[in-house]
Amino acid sequence: MRRSQDRRPFRPPDWAPPPPHRHLDYRDHHYHNQHQYQPQHQRYRPAQPSPPPPQLAVFILRTGPDYSAPTATEVEALVGGLPSPSPSPASFSVNSSGRVAARLVFRSLPDAAAAARELWAHRLEGHHLLTVELRDPALAAHASPLIASLFAAHASRLLDSDLSALSAARSAELAASIKAVKGRLGSPNRFRDFDQLNLEMKTLQAEKELVDAKIAEYQAAMRSIRRAMLREADDDEEGVDVFGAVQGVEVDFARVHKIMLRECRRLKEGLPIYAYRRRILNHIFTNQVMILIGETGSGKSTQLVQFLADSGLAAGSSIVCTQPRKIAAISLAHRVDEESNGCYGDNSVMSYSTLLNSQGFGSKIIFTTDSCLLHHCMSDKGLDDISYIVVDEAHERSLNTDLLLAMIKNKLLDRLDLRLIIMSATADADRLTEYFYGCQTFHVIGRSFPVEIKYVPGISAEASLNTLPSISSVACATASYVTDVVRMVSFIHRNEEEGAILAFLTSQLEVEWSCESFRDPNAVVLPMHGKLSHAEQSLVFKSYPGKRKIIFCTNIAETSLTIKDVKYVVDCGLAKECRFIPSSGLNILKVNWISKSSANQRAGRAGRTGAGKCYRLYSESDFSMMEVHQEPEIRKVHLGTAVLRILALGVGDVQNFEFVDAPDPEAINMAVNNLEQLGAIECKYNGFELTDIGRHLVKLGIEPRLGKIMLDCFSSGLKKEGVVLAAVMANSSSIFCRVGTNEEKYKADRLKVPFCHPDGDLFTSLAVYKKWEDGRENKNVWCWQNSINAKTLRRCQETISELENCLKHELNIIIPSYWRWNPEEPTLHDASLKRIILSSLRGNLAMFSGHEKFGYQVISADQPVQLHPSCSLFIYDSKPEWVVFAEILSVPNQYLVCVTAVDHDALCTVHPMSLIKELEMNKLQRKVITGIGNKSLRRFCGKSGQNLHKVVSLLREGCRDDRITVDIDFSGNEVLLYAKQHDMEKVFCIVNDALELEAKLLRNECDERRPSCSVLALFGSGAEIKHLELGKRYLSVEILHQNPWDIDEKELIRLVDDHVPSIATFYIFGSFQATSDEMKWGKFTFLKPENAEDAISKLNGIEFHGSLLKVVPVCSYKNPGLPFPAVRAKVSWPRKPSRGHALVTCASGEAEFVVKDCFALGVGGRYVNCEVSKKYENCVFVTGVPLHVTEPELYHAFRGTTTRTILDIRLLRGPSTAGPSVSECEEALMREISQFMPNKNFPGQNFRVQVFNPEDRDSMMRASITFDGSLHREAATALDHLQGSVLPCCLPWQIIQCQHVFHSTVSCPTRIYNVISQAVGSLLESFRSQKGVSYNLEKTENGNFRVKLTANATKTIADLRRPLELLMEGKTINHPDLTLSAVQSLLSRDGLAHLRSVEKETGTYIHYDRQSLNIKVFGHTDKVATAEEKLVHALLQLHEKKPHEVHLRGRNLPPNLMKEVIKKFGADLEGFKKEVPSAELQLNTRQHVLYVRGSKEDKQRVEEMISELITSSDHNSLGQLLSENACPICFCELEDPFKLESCGHLFCKACLVDQCESAMKSQDGFPLCCLKNGCKKLLLLVDLRSLLPDKLDELFRASLNAFVASSPGLYRFCSTPDCMSIYQVAPADAEGKPFVCGSCYVEICTKCHLQYHPFISCEAYKEYKADPDATLREWRKGKENVKSCPSCGYTIEKTEGCNHVECRCGSHICWACLENFKSSEECYSHLRSVHQSY
Repeated sequence: MRRSQDRRPFRPPDWAPPPPHRHLDYRDHHYHNQHQYQPQHQRYRPAQPSPPPPQLAVFILRTGPDYSAPTATEVEALVGGLPSPSPSPASFSVNSSGRVAARLVFRSLPDAAAAARELWAHRLEGHHLLTVELRDPALAAHASPLIASLFAAHASRLLDSDLSALSAARSAELAASIKAVKGRLGSPNRFRDFDQLNLEMKTLQAEKELVDAKIAEYQAAMRSIRRAMLREADDDEEGVDVFGAVQGVEVDFARVHKIMLRECRRLKEGLPIYAYRRRILNHIFTNQVMILIGETGSGKSTQLVQFLADSGLAAGSSIVCTQPRKIAAISLAHRVDEESNGCYGDNSVMSYSTLLNSQGFGSKIIFTTDSCLLHHCMSDKGLDDISYIVVDEAHERSLNTDLLLAMIKNKLLDRLDLRLIIMSATADADRLTEYFYGCQTFHVIGRSFPVEIKYVPGISAEASLNTLPSISSVACATASYVTDVVRMVSFIHRNEEEGAILAFLTSQLEVEWSCESFRDPNAVVLPMHGKLSHAEQSLVFKSYPGKRKIIFCTNIAETSLTIKDVKYVVDCGLAKECRFIPSSGLNILKVNWISKSSANQRAGRAGRTGAGKCYRLYSESDFSMMEVHQEPEIRKVHLGTAVLRILALGVGDVQNFEFVDAPDPEAINMAVNNLEQLGAIECKYNGFELTDIGRHLVKLGIEPRLGKIMLDCFSSGLKKEGVVLAAVMANSSSIFCRVGTNEEKYKADRLKVPFCHPDGDLFTSLAVYKKWEDGRENKNVWCWQNSINAKTLRRCQETISELENCLKHELNIIIPSYWRWNPEEPTLHDASLKRIILSSLRGNLAMFSGHEKFGYQVISADQPVQLHPSCSLFIYDSKPEWVVFAEILSVPNQYLVCVTAVDHDALCTVHPMSLIKELEMNKLQRKVITGIGNKSLRRFCGKSGQNLHKVVSLLREGCRDDRITVDIDFSGNEVLLYAKQHDMEKVFCIVNDALELEAKLLRNECDERRPSCSVLALFGSGAEIKHLELGKRYLSVEILHQNPWDIDEKELIRLVDDHVPSIATFYIFGSFQATSDEMKWGKFTFLKPENAEDAISKLNGIEFHGSLLKVVPVCSYKNPGLPFPAVRAKVSWPRKPSRGHALVTCASGEAEFVVKDCFALGVGGRYVNCEVSKKYENCVFVTGVPLHVTEPELYHAFRGTTTRTILDIRLLRGPSTAGPSVSECEEALMREISQFMPNKNFPGQNFRVQVFNPEDRDSMMRASITFDGSLHREAATALDHLQGSVLPCCLPWQIIQCQHVFHSTVSCPTRIYNVISQAVGSLLESFRSQKGVSYNLEKTENGNFRVKLTANATKTIADLRRPLELLMEGKTINHPDLTLSAVQSLLSRDGLAHLRSVEKETGTYIHYDRQSLNIKVFGHTDKVATAEEKLVHALLQLHEKKPHEVHLRGRNLPPNLMKEVIKKFGADLEGFKKEVPSAELQLNTRQHVLYVRGSKEDKQRVEEMISELITSSDHNSLGQLLSENACPICFCELEDPFKLESCGHLFCKACLVDQCESAMKSQDGFPLCCLKNGCKKLLLLVDLRSLLPDKLDELFRASLNAFVASSPGLYRFCSTPDCMSIYQVAPADAEGKPFVCGSCYVEICTKCHLQYHPFISCEAYKEYKADPDATLREWRKGKENVKSCPSCGYTIEKTEGCNHVECRCGSHICWACLENFKSSEECYSHLRSVHQSY
């Protein structure tokens, strides 16, 4: 092991200032010897007389890695600083570098020995760390006793050193504290204080005992060194000598000095195990097996092996300490080598992380993995070179640990000198003791620093109290507990005191994600997991002044390593483990709860150096439910490797192998079967033996499946590929890096694409390693540039190197350096590799289920599992039919990991073809239904996919297959069906019928429009008038049901369509709209009145969903009236006669006062008697009540007489009488009410009556009357008439009571109410001033708000509802620049962000209706206007920046198009940017879509470049990447494209609008059709609504004009200009009838179309209209008494009287001469004078 050089000045802990008389000039040059080289052992032998040599040399040697320190000047100062009594050397030379620092030559032996002694004395005093070497034997023999006595004196001096005094002082301090606590315990205390003091005293006593034991160990060690130096025997010391290895003939003084320094450090550091050293050694010496339970941090892993080596018990054999993990073995070896630097010989402490069978153990202390030691044991060498085996971390109970313990148990019977020590912090000691024949258990108590446990199952509330550092919003597939851990660490970092934080997670990816996510300038964030290099791992042990150290780690930090300075621990309570399921034969990687022992281990990490805290992110109840110890690995993993190794140990019957904890026999059988399939074992003589393949697999020491892959590859000539495949398969999960921000992760995804192989993950990993290996100078840079984990590839390289060495030494196989497989070119090697992988992973076979939702069907487990999102197969637009996988990952969803596609032809080699065909019969087939409109698809799906879900549920139930799926592709207007082959026809028929119904409803859909009050037109597809109703026939019917909200609307629509297939439209009365009849479901409108009549005759009385349907007509010609359809009133009358008694309930203590007040109370014309009730408290018993008096009348009588509180009045009634039936009551009520209705002959069109069947206990008959909302006055009059009356069929005392209070409800969702709450409150407050009006605002169960209005008239209700409805309707945004594509941008992430931003700024709520594509804004008027302006501006800007989508996968596109795009244009798409620099590009590797932002030219150029790439490829059928983009009307490129619902053809939206407007202007071109060549399908009403949202009325009027104009012999408009009333033309052979226009009140003859002319024929009236005087002239013929007025010409008929006639023009005429006069006097004067008569 190489050790880093520490150049800090050396100050050993035992150093003390030298005596004053030995002052030296050289004091400041001290060096730390850390080089592995040790000086030759100086032998201490008795002095023998010999002639002194003429020249004796004393060598001073440097230590260290480069022998550079100390410098020559420092060495000269050291030599020159020797005290004067010491002899000076005759000569000396100093070397500036090299191992020999100086050479001192003396002439006499005593002088040389004295000089050597002085140099050692200087070293013991801490002035230097140079080693004095005496190469002359005589000089060494003479000087050794002097030096030994010097060391013995130094050991004695250390017994009383300052370090020992400090420990003794600490012991005295603890004794004083114990005495003080005892004194406090002697005084009176509360129980709680007594318990605390008692606990404190026990803690102090335990610490004092530990300190005293450490002092005793220290003193025993120094005495042992002194005895060794003086060669004394001490009979007082019993047991094992702690430094027995120092005893002997040869003494290495440098080693002894290092041991003394280390002993001083042990006392200073005070590890708990140090206090138990002699007891442990004695226990080991006297017992062959010992279980050592030592708490984490006690020092057992690093100190026990040193105790054994120091004691000399191991003699010349090795001490082996095993660890479950490679990183722990390397780290501990490095740590022990540093601590024992110079205490043993060269290479005395080694780590063997990989061990070939040809290797042996040649070191004193060996750290290795349990797997390596087990591998060593399986060789023929046995354990002869090992005397002590320490199995550390036995609580983990790994597979190799259990096998190793079982193997050692057998060896212990053969070798009594072999010792086994099992160490752990939390192992199940009882189970191990029982296994090893009741061996002894030794407990070592760790440090007693308290750790406060805090259970924080939900950290959101606690963390939110403080501001947390930024946690990057990385889109990472991490579980919630990972985020919780990061949040908890943030909380601790912000709120707790100084101290390192150790946070436990479950995997390497989670650790790296957390390190990337947590960012704080005052913290150093470090990862810790098993795949880090030693240099990276060492970072967690360093200190970082001024910053908090935060470590995210896996469970490797539970026990294997101890990190100092950790004060806070965050425990998620979870660990990831791979569990083998014998029933399915699958490995499942899953996150599970840890055990209690592991939780305590994690908590203990916070109490190593002081008091700490452990935050457990789970509840205390969760902790109590955990297992005490974790389950042994042998019960959780596949036992293939275990069975191989057991057989290699010579055990033929695996089932009877003596396991520590026997696994499931089924798991053993499964492993045996798998090994038989691999050809590794065979059954012989009622047992199993290894085959040649099995023996090879044992020698390789890897998983059998990987070894089999290697061996099969060798047989196929793919040696290099086989070794690499085995290495990368073991590390495939971490080859690619995907960490950092979102952008960095997306880039990593793009960088991965060129490496992805169409055959799966293993081939992709092979391709990555091949490119990494192909002669790259700076491989780390290449890995970083391609987002590849360089550590993983180096680890693969190390594994490959180990495998190559193993193959060379064990199997004599040389692996070539060249590759035969080429990932860029498909060859036969691909098929060979897939066949080999299939052969080894035959148990992990999976078949594609047929739908991505169900993933792949795992054959052995018979369950569907998805591919992992990182799978390479996602890069290609295809799913292999058959794959094999390495394991199943469960986090918590299950995924197939490390997937490889296999050929169908190769399946017969592992499974019979009959099984393969049977499995393929269960595969889902796919069928596509095309040509469906977008609106039809959306209506087929329903709101939130509810209708689709019902259809799928029906299909699954009918076919008994829960996998049947119906997918909707809105972009391609397709429906994709997935079902088994024998179910596909049934599924297709059901879905196709449902789609045809939706398409039919859309084709027949019509709007009801009223051009005048007497005309109803159905406006439908093609902008045609489908029907014109001029009579009073009805087109609509209402559906009533007992449970309308439980009706499946699609079922009801299909029922209606089956009986009456002419539905024009339908409307459902939802819960948002308040209806007056709770039985109403909705209404249907039909194309013709005959269809509506058929609906009533055919649907009435049909049983549907448990109740009978009731169908009633809806008047088509009535004025729609109020905004709600109806108002309901309640009436009641008694069904039980009154007994003349009543019980009046009063307030407490007021009954007597009521009796006094009502002494002479008259009710109904009679006096009643009142007395206090003797039976009921606080009640008045009333007698003599007239039979016709009701409770309200009695109540008003009492209220008018007394001022006391009357709580209730109840008439006592007798048994019910035989009254009329419910139907008779209904008929009687209808007769009473109909006389007040305008249409007495059709009462059902104005109101409905429902009388409820009474229960036996009911005393009242109850009925509900529903009126048309427009007849509020008539309803009020009818109810006034009913009030107090008696029905003709009832008895006189059955008086009707009407509830003159009307209710109505208005509801709105919570989000709308939140922004209009103030306006609603103000509006409701204004209602208070209105008489008879009340309201109630409440929140419903589903979270909506509901306003219930109450008034005494329906007209008042209507007036109250109108402003509320206007407020809750919101404002619809109609902006001319807001195109359909601009509105649809609201569905994007940026669009939603803009919408939320506008809502927040303006305090409004914005709702986007995806069905109608309308945007509504709710809120205050001013805020609504502001919100509209901002939203329109944001949408227009967003639309301009909307990227163009170029799809890189499709039916006619190459499957590897995205890979080719990245290979040609780069992962950063720089190839596009060079050609189109102004464009912004982004590639989505998951959806295979390239987003292009920029001008039209930029987008076209990018598409052209991709088209050129496709053309240049070898793809057989070049797909149409660029779709047809020419508008059939303008023949230009589509601009704001609009897809027609009926046919799916694309047009420019402006062109379609122009087509409609042209038809409106010319009133021609109807019906509107698709202008695509040969199509001619009508434009549906849904399209017209989207195209002309504001001009639909104008389009209707134009269509109506065209309709009337095209049928002149049938219909005509009213003669009044601009009047839209229409009447039907009378037939030619019929008489004309009058038409009275309801709008302008003009009377028109329906035959001649002139003013109505009763009693005259149309021909005569026409002649009269042509010459009105012709008939007058005919009439005057032969009549002398008829003349014309000479002034005005008016015809005057004179029948009698004088000859004076006055015309209507005012003229006075002489009838005789027709002379005109101004006055009657003049006329009479003329008659007298001229005609002499009157």
